Amino acid sequence: MIPPLPTEIVNDAVRRALAEDVSGAGDITSLAVITADAHHQFEIRARESGILCGLQPALEAFIQAGPGLSLDVMANDGDAVEPGETILKIEGPVREALLAERTALNFLGRMSGIATLTRRYVDTIIGTKAKIVHTRKTTPGLRGFEIQAVRAGDGHPHRYHLSDAVLIKDNHVAAAGSAAKAVRLARENTGHMTRISCEIDRLDDLSAVLKAGADVVLLDNFSLDDLRAAVVQGAGRVVLEASGGVNLETIHAIAETGVDIISVGALTHSAPNFDFGLDAV
Repeated sequence: MIPPLPTEIVNDAVRRALAEDVSGAGDITSLAVITADAHHQFEIRARESGILCGLQPALEAFIQAGPGLSLDVMANDGDAVEPGETILKIEGPVREALLAERTALNFLGRMSGIATLTRRYVDTIIGTKAKIVHTRKTTPGLRGFEIQAVRAGDGHPHRYHLSDAVLIKDNHVAAAGSAAKAVRLARENTGHMTRISCEIDRLDDLSAVLKAGADVVLLDNFSLDDLRAAVVQGAGRVVLEASGGVNLETIHAIAETGVDIISVGALTHSAPNFDFGLDAV
């Protein structure tokens, strides 16, 4: 089971999404074409194969759009779905159902697209010890939804926000003077419970960063040979994370080097939309 998002986050996001569609006089098409007492049954069906995610905001869209709607959930987030499979049944006032249609499908399509792409990456590295994690390259305001989708696809959590852990990147290194100095400063200025990660782009920097006390080292755009060398040098002393140049064609070879973590920004910034449709039955 995928843990639900906080209710207040879902309610607020759905309210804002519905407001984008329902402004001014509202849904003037339904108001003009459909009588107020018209009732019907609808089903949301998958139109391709993949991993389902986004039921929570989809349901909330129908709840907010119309108290007269009856909802019957036929699947769970994280389930594999096939073309034509029904995931949600809706019955009640037609105007209310159509008011929520696009908002519900948008959440389902975005989140299921991310979950499906994540599962492809996870399946590609089966047999290695590496874990696939997300990054903070998310849609502004929708990070919680997109990270939940990564989890639905069997990906793992990384930092959610800047206060989760210290992650020293190239600009921090430039300001501090060196990667090792940045790690030492982080050790001096944070508590003992705070994890410290440092990004390096040269194998030559690994020894100094390890000596300075990094808990995690992010190996940015390393060659496969350098990744293998870093794994030998780290020898269980530190968590090694590979990033940069990661795609479905390269990830298996990266995982085989023995790194612990592979971060993939594409999970959230480049996932294609998953196709669902709302059909009258």
